[in-house]
Amino acid sequence: MTVLARIAEGHHDDVAVAAVHGEIDASNAPEIGERLRSLVTNRSAAMVVDLTGTTYLDSAGINLLFALGEQMSGRQQALVVVVADRSPIARMLSITALDRTVTVEGTLADALDAVRPPAP
Repeated sequence: MTVLARIAEGHHDDVAVAAVHGEIDASNAPEIGERLRSLVTNRSAAMVVDLTGTTYLDSAGINLLFALGEQMSGRQQALVVVVADRSPIARMLSITALDRTVTVEGTLADALDAVRPPAP
């Protein structure tokens, strides 16, 4: 059996961060969704899903991100997705209007800035 995706997990203060490397498709989207959801606690302000290392994303992966965004929003938490500008993944997010539903940033640093409260 081949592993299609690896997930590097971490936290930046109260922000869960998951970097997905490889492919997200119907065969692994449910498992990836469970792993991503397990990173978020009631104390989490947000989650950043970094897709810059993702080489393939099908409709199951897009649906996963829509559902995750909706669940996070319902908990008053933010979801930010990181994709490289002009990448095929960025194009998919645009075509499906996911980029109008969740915040999309070009770098992890920009994503973390997007969820941090403004400095006093």
